[in-house]
Amino acid sequence: MSTTTAAPALATAKTAKPPNPARIRRRRRLAQWGFIAPAVIFMALFFGYPLVRNIVMSFQHYSPSTFFTGESPFNGTDNWSKVFNDELFGKALWHTILFTIGSLIGQFCIGLGLAVFFNRRFPLNGVLRSLILLPWLVPMVVSGVVWRRILDQDTGVLNSFLGTIGIGGDTPWLTSTSMALISVILVNIWIGIPFNMVILYGGLQEVPKELYEAASLDGASAWRTFRSITLPMLRPVITVVLVLGFMSTVKILDLILALTDGGPADSTQTLGTLTYQNSFVQLDFGAGAVVGNILILISAVFAVFYLRANRNEGK
Repeated sequence: MSTTTAAPALATAKTAKPPNPARIRRRRRLAQWGFIAPAVIFMALFFGYPLVRNIVMSFQHYSPSTFFTGESPFNGTDNWSKVFNDELFGKALWHTILFTIGSLIGQFCIGLGLAVFFNRRFPLNGVLRSLILLPWLVPMVVSGVVWRRILDQDTGVLNSFLGTIGIGGDTPWLTSTSMALISVILVNIWIGIPFNMVILYGGLQEVPKELYEAASLDGASAWRTFRSITLPMLRPVITVVLVLGFMSTVKILDLILALTDGGPADSTQTLGTLTYQNSFVQLDFGAGAVVGNILILISAVFAVFYLRANRNEGK
């Protein structure tokens, strides 16, 4: 390259302005918002707006005529007072607590036992794990309809089997006020076991095998190894399983509707079914919105707990 050609290029390089840091930051910020904007818009339209609308509706007199007239006058806290003074709300809240706690304990204990069992190598391990996933893959309404047939007092498969072996054959699984809630809990446990097993099994895969080898060399028993190594190492996964399990169980509706429709005599009525009854059976949308807001609040509290627990584990 000749000196006459290189001179202008060198002069241009010397006179070129350095990049503006503020402009670069602004472009990066715009690019970041460009990626985030679709998710924000989606959340605002499909989660934010319904949530705000449900809160507003709980303070309105919202009736079927509102859909035609568009009139939904505010009535203050009348809907809230009506719900809290309703005896059925207290029953539904108590049933929700029993249903949630019973389901979580059963799902977690059996799921953890199966995860530990399948953590060992043996023939057909993968096949059996795949079969156990079936209850989780079947739609909940389908599971409810099938179990309603199985638990039928007169023609159910379970009572027929129990009668054949001489234990009994006329147990009112879904028609007794003392048995219906227990039966619904047992069915929900059956549905939720695969989820717990899969998540806990994945957590067990991350536990270093060297810890078990060291425990074996020290002569630790199986229970001591489980209590001192497995459970502490699974603590973050256990937190995720319990919190997510709670948030999905506390608002279950379709399973209970398919099994008992909240009966008999409201013995399986929960907050989820009460929301449905108020809104779509009695057409009292304001009261239904109140119960729905209570469910959202309960789920939000445990969501905050879940996020805090994850943040603490990360630290």
